[in-house]
Amino acid sequence: MAKIFLFGLLFWLIGNPFVALLVLMVIIYLLDRRYIGILPNLLRPFQLSRRLRRVRQELSLSPYNASLKFETARIFLVKRRYAEAMVLLDELTQVMNDSAEVWYEAGRCRLKLGDLGLGESHILHAMQLNPRVRYGEPYLRLGEAYAEVDQSKALQYLRQFQDIHSSSCEAYYRLGLVLEMMNRKEEAKQAYQEAVAIYRSLPKYKRKSERRWAWRARRKS
Repeated sequence: MAKIFLFGLLFWLIGNPFVALLVLMVIIYLLDRRYIGILPNLLRPFQLSRRLRRVRQELSLSPYNASLKFETARIFLVKRRYAEAMVLLDELTQVMNDSAEVWYEAGRCRLKLGDLGLGESHILHAMQLNPRVRYGEPYLRLGEAYAEVDQSKALQYLRQFQDIHSSSCEAYYRLGLVLEMMNRKEEAKQAYQEAVAIYRSLPKYKRKSERRWAWRARRKS
């Protein structure tokens, strides 16, 4: 109702329904980015591309700089250029073989390329180097990767993540999806409800990053 009223007001002020609709969409987008966080950041691809150009320029001047290579690989991962990221990460696992972060990113990249076995191996090695790397996120990514192919293993990894990070709405949402696949409907419903309950208990500064998972869980429950 509020959107209809706002559209009517904009139409009255501007006089053109198409421009009024465009302005309304911009307002909704800006409000979402500021307070809600469900819509994607439309500027991020451009920001990443600009950062990638700068890092690659620096790398051309310092081709053996492992930190720059790692940053380049992580940008490739975010941009879903997994094959390019993997070339760098394979090299970095040899140069920085004691870095849990490098092994985790290499494993995550392998998972995205469909190589679950090697991806799992890399990630578990990262957890051996540092059991609390990324606050347990590697287990969450393994649970996500195995959800479609091995629900028991996915369930195991999601539980392990929750042992480290018990206030993640995403973890409970993904747990609910896996339990649904296993036909454990009541447990799945409880997991979705727990995701919503956790979201309500979070401090305001934390809610934005978890909001989309709580919203998805609410739709399921």
